[in-house]
Amino acid sequence: MKIKAAILGATGAVGQRYLMLLENHPSIEIVSLMGLSSAGKKYSEAVTWIGNGQIPERFAEMEVMETSVKNARGCDVIFSALPSEAARKLEKDFAHSGFFVVSEASAHRMEEDVPLIIPEVNHQHLELIKAQRKERGWKGSLVTTPNCTVTGLAIALKPIDDSFFVKEVVVTTMQALSGAGFPGVPSLSIVENVIPYIKDEEEKVAVETRKILGRLSSNKIEERKIKIAASCNRVSVLDGHMESVFLVTKKRIDEQQVERELSSFSSLPQKLKLPSAPIQPIIVRREPDRPQPRLDRMAGTVPGMSVVVGRIRKGPDRNSLLFTLLSHNTIRGAAGNAILVTELAEKLGYIGV
Repeated sequence: MKIKAAILGATGAVGQRYLMLLENHPSIEIVSLMGLSSAGKKYSEAVTWIGNGQIPERFAEMEVMETSVKNARGCDVIFSALPSEAARKLEKDFAHSGFFVVSEASAHRMEEDVPLIIPEVNHQHLELIKAQRKERGWKGSLVTTPNCTVTGLAIALKPIDDSFFVKEVVVTTMQALSGAGFPGVPSLSIVENVIPYIKDEEEKVAVETRKILGRLSSNKIEERKIKIAASCNRVSVLDGHMESVFLVTKKRIDEQQVERELSSFSSLPQKLKLPSAPIQPIIVRREPDRPQPRLDRMAGTVPGMSVVVGRIRKGPDRNSLLFTLLSHNTIRGAAGNAILVTELAEKLGYIGV
């Protein structure tokens, strides 16, 4: 029996990505599309479609419903692609009413009892749901996914941190236009240009990464004490966030061993063979000029769900390393990661309880 799902913010860029990824999903079925200003219209009339090809036929004639608990009756899961201000109250209403809410918004990510999940990196943090339900008196639950830039970085850091203990990270990001949503960055601002500032992004990279890499202890996350400095830039690329990373480790680091650790990295979603889990969460490229967004953003057995790492090389001393990573910001960094969270949560018994 399929999981019944609703999408909040269905007409936005990430909402559209959910439709593309879930059109033929083996175990999740979209039964309700919700919006704010678009409520009452057919989806095809309400949306400015920016996805590949046409609107999936089965969704085009669906009516966009008002965002409310009553319009989610019959659903098990709520995928929220709402703006943070709207998400702040609405998501809690759905969780209180018994739904399993997976949120893309930043509104609740850093709350103490809210899991911030990348399934391959910190699936153990889903156990916070038990404490969350108990303390808040909720029938449902609220799980968040990270900032799209954080997702690729945390996946790449995880196996390196496990083997060498990362102490410091300096990262410079080159972030795609789709990360700004729709309509996003004005064309006259970004064409033939790079914008070296994205509001609140650099702060999110630091605090969210520390929480994700932290350890679950006594119903709390003990954050990883890593010094993180980020410089975030918006570039004229449609999809795919590229990041140049410099890191310092406690143990002496060897780039050949790093390559092996990254290439062989696997976790619970791979063991369970979840539909959205790529066989290789991290793909290593050895060419001197890879990864590149146009060539690598759809890499992997589940297109767009693998992080591609290249240019792995020694730093200025034996405890430092440099590399470049690329992740698809609206697939692995948004809708795809949320779908994988849902697949895992269902397998672990957190949905429908």
